Amino acid sequence: MDLEISGLTWTLTIALVVGLLAFDLILGVLRPHKVGFGEAIAWTIFYVGVAVAFGVWFTMAHGGDYGTEFFAGYIVEYSLSVDNLFVFVIIMTTFAVPEAYQQKVLTFGIVLALAMRAVFIMAGAALLAAFSFMFLLFGLLLLFTAFQLFRHRDEDPDIENNGVVKAARRLLPVTNEYVGGKLLTKIDGRTMVTPLLVVLIAIGSIDLLFALDSIPAVFGVTEEAYIVFVANAFALMGLRALFFLVKGLLDRLVYLSTGLAIILGFIGVKLVLHWLHEDIWHDAPQISTPVSLGVIVVVLTIVTVASLIKTRQDPTAKAHAGTLLGEPAKKADE
Repeated sequence: MDLEISGLTWTLTIALVVGLLAFDLILGVLRPHKVGFGEAIAWTIFYVGVAVAFGVWFTMAHGGDYGTEFFAGYIVEYSLSVDNLFVFVIIMTTFAVPEAYQQKVLTFGIVLALAMRAVFIMAGAALLAAFSFMFLLFGLLLLFTAFQLFRHRDEDPDIENNGVVKAARRLLPVTNEYVGGKLLTKIDGRTMVTPLLVVLIAIGSIDLLFALDSIPAVFGVTEEAYIVFVANAFALMGLRALFFLVKGLLDRLVYLSTGLAIILGFIGVKLVLHWLHEDIWHDAPQISTPVSLGVIVVVLTIVTVASLIKTRQDPTAKAHAGTLLGEPAKKADE
């Protein structure tokens, strides 16, 4: 039976997401400050708790199968979000963003990401409903992404050579210094942009690339647009707090990119098999959502434990975000 979501449920869900994002904006923009470890862990527990509470309600309201799809999608998006954090750290370091303004940058970046992913979700759902071969295309996209990520797992994206960032620097009058957290300022009567706006442009362009693999990935565990939306929304909303919680620990997750490549490849195979079952061979094997959830949890657990063992044995080992491009990129030994 297809999932039926009423207009009221959609409205209340969007209101909840907007309300939490507005709260984040108030904290990050109107009250800029350095986020300590205690505050970060409290907010991380809060956002994970909100997601779990929603999942429990969703399961009770719509059944265990859809509940499993939500939790599988949420874990996929949350794990991919950790890879986002690597890139956020690189961007913050590259542009030397003052700690007091990092909340603001992160919150606006998350809003941009959610807006772009909402568009991708609606487009993806419509395409899958109209053309079953889109499962094949999404699957091949994820397999290509997994191959590229594994191949370049020991590299970091070179933000300075990002085409969008280079164009922004070339076309916009950018000040040399940050100006009290402002995006725009006037110097000698001339309106100029601050490096903070360039940082947001960098994060927005990176968010767009991440959406290209995260949306097909979550469609690999559910075909329901509502579940895809809420899984993305809850994962992204917890990203700001998670950033401040784990940014000092990210360097220890040396096998994360490898694990994410395995997960994306697995979901890619699942999508290709689903297309094969629907369009070519009805006896083709299918991978159920509970199996997908189990594989994802096992892979993430192994990756985390193996990473901690590796860094304990070799303190010089350092994690890298991985990149979907061979060049330009910073090599692991640079």
